This record gives sequence, structure tokens and C-alpha cells, in this order.
Amino acid sequence: MATAVMFDFSGTLFRVETATAWLDAALDAVGATLTAPERVGWASSLERAGALPGGAWPQAVPPHLVEVWQERDLDLERHRAAYTGLAQSVGPLPHPDLAAALYERHMAPQAWHAYPDTHSTLTELRRRGVPVAVVSNIAWDLRPVFRHHGLEAAVDAFVLSFEHHRQKPDPELFRAACEQLGREPEDIVMVGDDATADGGATALGCTFLQVRHAPTVERPNALTAVLDLLDR
Repeated sequence: MATAVMFDFSGTLFRVETATAWLDAALDAVGATLTAPERVGWASSLERAGALPGGAWPQAVPPHLVEVWQERDLDLERHRAAYTGLAQSVGPLPHPDLAAALYERHMAPQAWHAYPDTHSTLTELRRRGVPVAVVSNIAWDLRPVFRHHGLEAAVDAFVLSFEHHRQKPDPELFRAACEQLGREPEDIVMVGDDATADGGATALGCTFLQVRHAPTVERPNALTAVLDLLDR
């Protein structure tokens, strides 16, 4: 029976804001305005390019960004270069500082929204005394997001790729989380939306529970399945 849980972040516990809201916040930051049709058009183009971290994947990564895209979660510099490069790939942006503002916006705690069952699931795990880790491929510190949403105390360990210089599905990133949780891999459930990246935990013997990736819409009660696993 599982006695601890690891969660992915984006697409599992939290979803990023819509591309339109993201663009609006960045436009406000640089003091630029667009007409309503322009806003919709630019938001759609940026989303198709994959320029919103946590949003849609790029339809195609430009050749000059392929290497940095593959290594984007190892440090902030590569992450920034990958996503600002994708933003700039759609053509001349309507403001010279917009690509930088878009990148900064996605790291704001306000840009992220917990799924409807995130609070209740993490609260129930805390009530039961089940230790929880967040294991994420990310190039910046997620703790302020959890703090902003009142959830930092519900997480015992944050195991982030940029802090360990390893990306999922590297088993060593999951091993670090197991060690911080104080449990053997076979006693841990990994919950995530990516069968390849998050499913890498199975190489150590962890159970994997996949949830549907729904970046900008609500997802009904997917996380409660982990509570059923713990009850078995």
C-alpha cells in the first residue's frame, strides 16, 4: 500500500491562465494596448507557437531553438531563451519589450490557478499524515505559487529540475524525492499528466497515476483517484 505521494505541478496540481489573460497582463506591464481582434490574434499565434509555459506545446520548434528547448528546464537562462525565442518566432511583436514581459508574467503566482480538487486532495493527504512532494521540470522556484494559494504547508518537499540539474524522466530526480519523503519507491505514488516524463518514476518501482492535462480549463476530480489508491 502506498504511503506517500509525489505530484507534478503544471497540468496536474495547477493550470496556467489563458493565453489571452497572459497577453493582457504583459501588455499592461509594458504599457501597450491592442484592439480586441488584435489581442485575440496575437494570443492565438503565441499559443500555437508554444510560447506560454504550461500552455499548449509548440506546433513546431524552430531549428535554432531545438537544443535549448530540450534542455530548458535545467536552468533559468535556457528556459528564458527557449520561451522568449518561441514568442519572437511568430514575427515582430507589437512592443519591443513584450517577449520579456510575457516570460516574466508566467512566473507570477497570479498566473496560475489550482484545479478544483487540488486544495481538497492536498488537505486530505495532510490530514491523513501522508507526506507529499512536488516533482517538477521547471526552471524557477514554484514555492511562491504554492504560498500565494495557501498550499505551501501541504507540501513536504519540492524537487525541482533546475535545483538538481536533472529533468524528468531521469530516475535520479525521483530518487531525490523518495529520499526527501523518507519512503521506498514502491511505497510512493507519482501523479502526473505526462506518461513519459512523470511515468519515469516507475523505473524506480513507484506506482504511476496519470491525470488528463487540461492547461486552461477545469478538470473534474482527477486527483481524488490518488486517495482511492491509498485506501487499497
